[in-house]
Amino acid sequence: MAEFTGRARYLEIADDFKRRIRDGQLAPGEKLPSEAELMTDHGVSRTVARQAISRLREDGYVISHQGKGSFATIPGEDRPVKRSPEFEQITEYLAEMRRDMHRLAERMDQVEALVRKQSQAE
Repeated sequence: MAEFTGRARYLEIADDFKRRIRDGQLAPGEKLPSEAELMTDHGVSRTVARQAISRLREDGYVISHQGKGSFATIPGEDRPVKRSPEFEQITEYLAEMRRDMHRLAERMDQVEALVRKQSQAE
């Protein structure tokens, strides 16, 4: 059994493959191990193996073809990175928060200007 490091196992596996792809140990187009091979090699469940491949796909390091497998790729090479719906939702939420913070900062500037103007008039 693998030692618990405080980080999800599928993320550790995905990070290892990302590093290997970036370092050239896995060339673009090279086939990654199957789910069954990942299960055996890393001592994980099918769910964990699928999550690792899914993360690699979402981050743009893998292209999967039904019935053929998953293949290494470099993110951003002539194709957009596919993001999960959760990622897109969080990104939009953060953008809304930034807009709200910007509006709040503008309102605070206006209030401060009014206070300064009022204190100078007294």
